[in-house]
Amino acid sequence: MLLDVVAYAAARLVLVAVLTGVIYAAGSLVVDQFPLVVALLFAIVVALPLGIWAFAPLRRRATASIAAFDERRRTEREQLRARLRGDDSTSG
Repeated sequence: MLLDVVAYAAARLVLVAVLTGVIYAAGSLVVDQFPLVVALLFAIVVALPLGIWAFAPLRRRATASIAAFDERRRTEREQLRARLRGDDSTSG
């Protein structure tokens, strides 16, 4: 699960970095001293919807692995509660 989430987050961060570079380069061609902060802010705004669309397979894989992890945790919690109640009918 952790690998899928980290891969998705890293892909989103790389997208922001690339867009920042592109916007900064384009802005520097137009304006003499284009602020890097402005390029970064524009990149974040553009990367939000673009990343959702471009990295849909990574997002779906990360979401599926989180759901599987949550289901395992929920099952283990229910088994623990059953053991604490003294129910021996659950055999994992």
